[in-house]
Amino acid sequence: MTWQRMKPYLAGLGFSSIFGFSFLFTKRGLEAIDTFRLIGFRFLLAALIVSALIAFRLVPFSLKGKDIRPLVVIAIFQPIAYFLFETFGISLSSTSQAGMMIALIPIFVVIMSAVFLQERPLPLQIFFVVLSVAGVVFIVTMQGAGGFHAGWRGPAVLMGAVFSAAAFNIMSRRSSARFKPFEITFVMMWVGAIVFNLLAVYIHWSADNMATFFQPLSNPLVISSLLYLGIGSSVIAFFLVNYSLSQLPASQSAVFANLTTVVSIAAGVFFRNEPFYWYHAIGAGMILTGVWGTNYVGYLAKRRKLAVGS
Repeated sequence: MTWQRMKPYLAGLGFSSIFGFSFLFTKRGLEAIDTFRLIGFRFLLAALIVSALIAFRLVPFSLKGKDIRPLVVIAIFQPIAYFLFETFGISLSSTSQAGMMIALIPIFVVIMSAVFLQERPLPLQIFFVVLSVAGVVFIVTMQGAGGFHAGWRGPAVLMGAVFSAAAFNIMSRRSSARFKPFEITFVMMWVGAIVFNLLAVYIHWSADNMATFFQPLSNPLVISSLLYLGIGSSVIAFFLVNYSLSQLPASQSAVFANLTTVVSIAAGVFFRNEPFYWYHAIGAGMILTGVWGTNYVGYLAKRRKLAVGS
């Protein structure tokens, strides 16, 4: 496989790895700052970074004469709707429920890509996608045995996050024909910065607590978390997501997200001394096999198609 053909797959490995480590920094940040300020400051930093890259002409960028409404819609789904549904859904659910619901995203992407993009995966690819999802479900089920909430509200809200993420994948894939990955990322970061900071300001203004709004920024723990989440998990990771979606069918790109579970487990073991159990190994093996199989079968099919076309 040539370097050019490898880049989309490396992008998938890249964004899943970055997102996997983001849980560590999110946990650290939330020890000193509330959720909406952390998210708002994160996207504000990301928006300033992408703007600086453009100002110094370090990346090619031009939205002049382009209708950016599709990009605003993309940003409404991801990060706005996804983060809102995920945040409130997790507060109404157990961790296990949340993990299993979010793992359904690749399944929804497969279905929606077939309907809206006419990208119909091969039966063997569907098997590998389901295998990777099953690996996530197996891990979170074993971790949360006996820890399920009986209520329906949490899973219902989390379904909104699943749909939002799947819709983002489809719309970013479709928009890649007209917009570059960095252009999509730029709009996502600025819409996220505006909306989440307005929410954070409203919450603190309603509580008559605006005087301490920026106080957490004096905490090194918050700053280090924001640097990783703002630059790594927002600018770099979402650019890699959008790049991957511009080069691969949505179902192949989306399945990389399940690697986040493997990376987050490894990060917890090596950096937080969290235990590693037998079911982690089995589930991780299922996820890795599923991600590899989905993309390898797709690669072989693409290569055969090119050979026939030549």
